Amino acid sequence: MKILILGDIVSNIGCEHVRKILPELKRKENISFCIANGENSAAGNGITPHSAQFLFDSGVDVITTGNHVYRRKEIYDFLDERLDIIRPANYHENNPGRGYSVQDMGRLKIGVINLAGTFSMDSADNPFKTIEKVLEKVKDCKIKIVDFHAETTSEKRAMGFFLDGKVTCVFGTHTHVQTADEQILSHGTAYITDVGMCGVKESVLGVDKEIIVKKFIDGMPAFFNAASGECMVNGIIVETDDMSGKALSVKRVNF
Repeated sequence: MKILILGDIVSNIGCEHVRKILPELKRKENISFCIANGENSAAGNGITPHSAQFLFDSGVDVITTGNHVYRRKEIYDFLDERLDIIRPANYHENNPGRGYSVQDMGRLKIGVINLAGTFSMDSADNPFKTIEKVLEKVKDCKIKIVDFHAETTSEKRAMGFFLDGKVTCVFGTHTHVQTADEQILSHGTAYITDVGMCGVKESVLGVDKEIIVKKFIDGMPAFFNAASGECMVNGIIVETDDMSGKALSVKRVNF
C-alpha cells in the first residue's frame, strides 16, 4: 500500500490548499491512507474541532499533533472522543486525548503513534522509553507509523535508528522545513528528519515574514499573523510491504 504523510498544516490557507490538491494527489499516486500533522491548522495557532474536521473531510485519515495541541481548549473533548486524532504519547496520562491510533483497513491494521521530543517540548516522559510501551499496544498492527514532533535533528535521527526494523516509518515534524534525507534504514524502516510544511511558501514557518524579521531585529514581542500568498504542500509517500510491515520505498513530495 501507499501511505501519504503531510507536514505541519498551517492556518486556514494551508488547510484550504490541502483540500484543493489532496483528492487529485491521492488518485494520481494511488494513495490508500493519509496522515497529516494538524497542530497548527487553526487560524492563530493550535487546532480546533473545526480545523480538524475540515482536514478529515478533505481526505486525511489520521491527524497527528505536537506541542501546540492544547493551545485551544475547544479541542480537548474532541481529542477524547475521536480515535483518529492523536497527541504525543509521552505527555501526561491524564491529559486529553491519546498517543496512538489503530485504523482497521480490513486486510490489515495501521498503527499511528505520536511522540514529542525532549528539547523545548515540555514532554512528561522520555520518548524512547514511551515508544517501547506503545509498541506493545499496537503489536497487532502490521503497519506502524511514528510522527516524532521534535526540535533537534540529532534526536530525530536517533529515534529513527532506535526504531529501525520495529516500525514501518519514522517521520519528523515541527521545524516546518522539509529535509532531503529520506531513506530506507538498514532494517527496513522509512525515515525522514522533517516532512516539511503545508502553507505559504514566502513565509517563516507559515507566519508573515515581515513580522518575524522585525522581531529578530528589535527583539520585541509580536502577534504572529499567518502569511498569505502562494502555497506549497510538503510530505512523503511511503510504499509498504504489507506482509512484512517494512517500507519498500520513500519519496518526498513538494507541490
